[in-house]
Amino acid sequence: MNYSVTETLELNRVLDLLTERTNSALTIEKIAELEPMTNRRMVQDALTETTEAVSVIMYKGSIPVGNITDLSNLIGMVRRGRCLNMRELLLVRGSLAVAREVKTFLAMDMPSDLHIIPELANLIELVPTLENDINTAIISEDEVADTASSELRNIRRDIRNKNEMIRSRLHKMISSSSAKTHLQEAIITMRNGRYVLPVKKEYANLVPGMVHDQSSTGATLFIEPQAVVNLNNELKQLAMDEQAEITKILKRFSERVHEHSQALENNQKILIELDFINAKGNLSCSMEASEPHLNEEGILDIKKGRHPLIDPTKVIPIDVELGRDWTTLLITGPNTGGKTVTLKTIGLITLMAQCGLHIPAEATSDIPVLEEIFADIGDEQSIEQSLSTFSSHMMNIIRIFDVAGPNSLVLLDELGAGTDPLEGAALGIAELEKLRELGALVVATTHYTELKKYALATQGVMNASMEFDIETLSPTYKLRVGLPGKSNAFEISKKLGLQLSIIDRATELLDEEQLEFEDAVSKMEIDRVCAEAALQEADRSRELAEEEKEEAAKQLELARQEASKIIEKSKLNAREMLREAQNVIDDIAAELRSVKDIRSDAGFNDGHIADGVAKGRAALKKAEGRYRQADTQAVYTLQTGKMPDPETLRPGMRIKYIKLNQNGDVETAPDAKGNLIIRIGAIKMNVNVKDLILAESEVAGNKEKKRRRYSEFSYNKSKTIKTEINLIGQNLEDASDLMNKYIDDAFLAGLKTVSVIHGRGEGILRNGLRRELKNNKHVKSFKSAPYDDGGEGCTIVELVAKK
Repeated sequence: MNYSVTETLELNRVLDLLTERTNSALTIEKIAELEPMTNRRMVQDALTETTEAVSVIMYKGSIPVGNITDLSNLIGMVRRGRCLNMRELLLVRGSLAVAREVKTFLAMDMPSDLHIIPELANLIELVPTLENDINTAIISEDEVADTASSELRNIRRDIRNKNEMIRSRLHKMISSSSAKTHLQEAIITMRNGRYVLPVKKEYANLVPGMVHDQSSTGATLFIEPQAVVNLNNELKQLAMDEQAEITKILKRFSERVHEHSQALENNQKILIELDFINAKGNLSCSMEASEPHLNEEGILDIKKGRHPLIDPTKVIPIDVELGRDWTTLLITGPNTGGKTVTLKTIGLITLMAQCGLHIPAEATSDIPVLEEIFADIGDEQSIEQSLSTFSSHMMNIIRIFDVAGPNSLVLLDELGAGTDPLEGAALGIAELEKLRELGALVVATTHYTELKKYALATQGVMNASMEFDIETLSPTYKLRVGLPGKSNAFEISKKLGLQLSIIDRATELLDEEQLEFEDAVSKMEIDRVCAEAALQEADRSRELAEEEKEEAAKQLELARQEASKIIEKSKLNAREMLREAQNVIDDIAAELRSVKDIRSDAGFNDGHIADGVAKGRAALKKAEGRYRQADTQAVYTLQTGKMPDPETLRPGMRIKYIKLNQNGDVETAPDAKGNLIIRIGAIKMNVNVKDLILAESEVAGNKEKKRRRYSEFSYNKSKTIKTEINLIGQNLEDASDLMNKYIDDAFLAGLKTVSVIHGRGEGILRNGLRRELKNNKHVKSFKSAPYDDGGEGCTIVELVAKK
């Protein structure tokens, strides 16, 4: 694809926005080489990468790639046998640490529909032993730890001992009575790595030893006493042994880096790729962009497309379609009406998609994978090359004709401009016909009426216009497909105050056919506005009717569900009552049979038995009557009674036993299964809590108890709840749940203000939580904390007063 079009359509500025979201200079180099791809599979893979990055960012934040160190030179050096220094080994350790952090981040709690990013993460090869060993052995860029090797530890122990021995001997010397006379100061110092004493020059012959230095005045000589010369020599040898051992340690580490050089090299490439993908995801989030559908049929269908470089609060979305019913779109309208911006939006969105970037448009947009995109936009006249505006445009058109074909998009601004209007219009029509013959998709802008007429009369060519508000003399920047536009020169001049006589004279000079055409366009525009207004009103009415229908359906369904629950519960209660009655009769019958067997021993006769059977039959009849009334009684209970909470039932509470429709008192608290003992009059019985409702007196009394318990609950809350909550490290969904529960608790505790700590980061967690705060009924207002209290990393929330 030709490079000039990327500059004309300002793709480089979009890539600059992408660069700002990277973490490494290596990734910036990759972006600098990014070009639109022409292979559909490659484009689709790149778009899928971006979509997966957005999923990761929305789910748990940006991938923590950090700054990627370029290890290429270091790897090359170890492969050539060079020993790495401490600073270079620390760079290796840093790279290993970043790889480990990224792999850990991408291995846990990830969306399930990802494929490319997890595959890249799996390719990262961890070398924990090398990372940990470097971390333990190398303290800084110029210090190796004693624990780097046992030999180094022993050498450094000997060095410490030798130092103590030398200093001990020198301390004895400076503590002697003669030292006060001989020494300039009673101190021990060093020169050339050896311990010396500052001796007065006149007493130098009284302190045998080696002179290493003298003061600037020459009055003091720094002498290494003969008594410590051998010890200093030994110390010097130990220092050389120490350096030799450090070199060995660094050499061993360098060999291990060489051993894992391929893994380090591969990890670096993967981290650059992940940083690039993460940057694409962040750019998509900031633009509220989406992944388009790709096709190879030459269909361009942009829905709600926005120019990515225009302020999102000011940009007007456009809908553009090419490649189905028409392959050429001719846009007309007044100057500064947005025609050129529309051309650039179409071209830039297509380039972004073919670079694997999400586009600032609806996800239902359709983008073709093109071989070439051409753009002749702007005034490219050249004094040096003796090219006028017309000549420069014509040179571009000639180059386009040489290359354009079926898989091309051609964008032409001010077609036929820069020369005589009649000749320019005729030339413009001829150029459009040639491009259509080549099979290219074409979007062109013009002011010429002849070109508008050509679009109306030609199959496959469609008129479009940029809307203009005559009342305010300002463009609306809305693209209207299907209607040609007007230049509105006469209307604008009239609004600005030009004399009507001049405007009338100009109208007379117009060709009658042209005048009729402009009048027809005006009438079509008026009809369009009226039709759109009527359509909008119809849409509003339809939406309102749909909402009312949905609400009525919901209410009907709720009523049906409630009725079904009541009927089912009443039947269940009735069946339980009948089962209990049958159990009672069975027990009585069994007891009577037992009594009959032993009646001679007990002195009973058949009359007693008959009497018992009669009682049993009466009980069964009573149970059957109760069953017939079960539905009515259950419905009555559900409508008038209040089911008690098992945890709130306490001895002494008044209840109603549903099965007997009698009031009574609770004798014992319910057990784990809900069973308890109640007393009705003088009779105690075992029942289940589901067969009870609170008596009316108890319901009324509970209201005051609940009020007191609520006050006690609020008081206890206020003593235990903190005035801040820390949500750093949480994903947005979990953080929202935790924050909302905390806000509820803080409101119940009567707190006036609380702090929500979320950190700065990319701002995704902060913005998501603040959206939740806007919808929380307990929140009165919120704002960022003062700079010294956390600034944008903390939100201060003011709660509504508790009534």
